[in-house]
Amino acid sequence: MFTNDLLKSKRILITGGGTGIGRAMAERFLQLGATVYICGRRREVVEKTAAELSASIGGTIEGFACDVRYPEDVEPLIEQLWAKGPLDVLVNNAAGNFLARTEELSAHAFEAVIGIVLKGTINMTLACGRRWLAAKNKGVVLNIATTYADTGSAYVVPSAVAKAGVVALMRSLAVEWGGRGIRFVAIAPGAIRTEGAFSRLLPTPALEKMLLDHNPLHRLGTLEEIANLGAFLISDQAGYINGEMVYMDGGEMLAGASTFSLMGRQMPDAAWEMMKPKKK
Repeated sequence: MFTNDLLKSKRILITGGGTGIGRAMAERFLQLGATVYICGRRREVVEKTAAELSASIGGTIEGFACDVRYPEDVEPLIEQLWAKGPLDVLVNNAAGNFLARTEELSAHAFEAVIGIVLKGTINMTLACGRRWLAAKNKGVVLNIATTYADTGSAYVVPSAVAKAGVVALMRSLAVEWGGRGIRFVAIAPGAIRTEGAFSRLLPTPALEKMLLDHNPLHRLGTLEEIANLGAFLISDQAGYINGEMVYMDGGEMLAGASTFSLMGRQMPDAAWEMMKPKKK
């Protein structure tokens, strides 16, 4: 199925595309023939990623600075991309998360995560969706959700709230816009090693071992695996999949409660103190 032209002629925008899962998807989509655009808050990061992937793979990839929390950032970017023709695929990947006791979180902590994850997804989805609908173009939206979007999870409450909203948005619009040519899908990844996520969520070997012991496959997922799943879901091969969230977690959720809930209940006070942001 993964022929070199699987995504040929597809124009794809990936939010949070400079690092981690976003970068892995950009690389895979480029290999499969897509024209790829990546955006993120740090211009130097997305431009560096675009240059590196262009040099190693070829094809067309561009990086843009954009803070998805703000419509005044999103609209000019989407307008700029649409000037060359409509996008075919939007990947809502930009996210923020950290492990914390909920009672210790500030209002700003909630606003930061919900702003990026939920409001950012809404801003991007509406900016593309309105244009697709007005021109009667087809489109696909892939959302990177999480395994606890349906169940909730202790100790990552802002993320759980935001991701639940993303999944509700995806399922709602799959029905409302599906008949008008716009398809929605989501991936709920388990633990995949990325530098940013691991530094905030699994900062010690003991926590990583606890996670691996809980997972039925006793391993982490890989960036290659999630990039391949994403490529399939946005391709025409998956054209009859709409409104579905695919779990890719090694069976973690089937094994019991959220890993973060399990870890948090077993962490001593000293570990929580170690994880608090250092005051400058």
